[in-house]
Amino acid sequence: MTIDTSAGPGGLAPAGATHDPLVGRGNHEGNRLFREWYARLTSAPERGEKAAYVFVMGSLAELLQSFDFNLVLPEINGLQTAVRHVSESYIAQAEDYGYASDVCGYVKADVGMQLRGGEHPMGRIPRPDIAVFTGACNTYIKWAEIWERMYRIPIFTLDVPGTRAAGRVTGRGHVDYQNDLTYVAGQIDELISLCEQVSGKHLDLDRLRQAMSYANAMTRDWLRVLELNKSRPAVYNAVTDGTVYLGVVNGFRGRPEGARYFEQLVEELEYKAANGIGTNFDERHRLAFVGVPCYPIYRRFSEMFTERGGVFAGSSYTWFASGGWNSGFEYDLDHPLESLAEGVLVSVRAAMDAMFHTDRLLADMAEPYGIDGIVYHSIKSCRTVSAGLADSRRAVMEQANVGTLLIDSDHMDPRVVSEAGLKNRVDAFFEGLETRKLLAAAG
Repeated sequence: MTIDTSAGPGGLAPAGATHDPLVGRGNHEGNRLFREWYARLTSAPERGEKAAYVFVMGSLAELLQSFDFNLVLPEINGLQTAVRHVSESYIAQAEDYGYASDVCGYVKADVGMQLRGGEHPMGRIPRPDIAVFTGACNTYIKWAEIWERMYRIPIFTLDVPGTRAAGRVTGRGHVDYQNDLTYVAGQIDELISLCEQVSGKHLDLDRLRQAMSYANAMTRDWLRVLELNKSRPAVYNAVTDGTVYLGVVNGFRGRPEGARYFEQLVEELEYKAANGIGTNFDERHRLAFVGVPCYPIYRRFSEMFTERGGVFAGSSYTWFASGGWNSGFEYDLDHPLESLAEGVLVSVRAAMDAMFHTDRLLADMAEPYGIDGIVYHSIKSCRTVSAGLADSRRAVMEQANVGTLLIDSDHMDPRVVSEAGLKNRVDAFFEGLETRKLLAAAG
């Protein structure tokens, strides 16, 4: 999920843009990397290269790259159409084809793109040779079945058991954890055989270890990026700048370019934190964001908050849309296949928990990140992200002294986005935050 424009995400000026060449480098480099990524996808068929369609939660990027598959991330393709204000035509084409109005906007944008032979505003997306996915999102399985019918390709479902019920957390040494790990490892063995069949290549363990090494470096730096936004002022906006960072997390996972990007990003953000450099916006309220941004009016959606002094210091999007990298899991390079299975189990669980148990994570982050208010964004065509937001909001209000706002629109379909309605709710939210601060100052 990166937003590629010359002016930064969604046409927004890069956060902290100054004459200092270090400040704003992360946004510019992220956008450059993704232009190159789409160019590589566009030219992949000419080079006779194969493509694997994967999703951000459980992409298995390290393994698939070891077989020389080009990774295609349909969620990123979808949001790019929304930011460039062309998603409506893709969605409408899918609906004309027979898909219902309440089907996920990402899915319909992808179907419209497939019906156009891969035509995309960033290039041309190659057709898949294989699709690999987990059950982290209930849409993934049915989405992949569309490609199976369209292209007669093999698809592989990796079933990752979720967190145990009633808050019973299990870990290494626990019988349930070990059973789950054995179950996932067995499936990965099956996937390797399928990848060898489709690619015509045998698994190279040294290449896998190298990719996992780059991924470990990226994981460490990703945790540091999240931690650095405890700084006052926040060194980046977690909704806009954070989306650029997420794009690199997913598109360049396990690649040297990704490891180098995050090493440099940490350098930039530590410099900003040390010198008190924040975003380009006046920070009067520190916010956390829950859900997926409103991409059809991405620039205006951000401005509704920044023009009132609201900067997002944290976001659940940076947890689940990173594939659960907020878990901090690092691969054991001496046991790559066993560790790959454990990494999938841990990270996919973390991603699912970030969607379904957001209240626990938000309550823990409110104080260290200095959160004044939490914005819950329910989106019409994504029940996975939106289900339970009202209950989560109520639970957080009982645990943390913060203001909250629940708004609804969509992440893809501009036809169900009311800018005026959103603006009214956001303005009322900030009036409430100002009142809370006045009352607190009065005693």
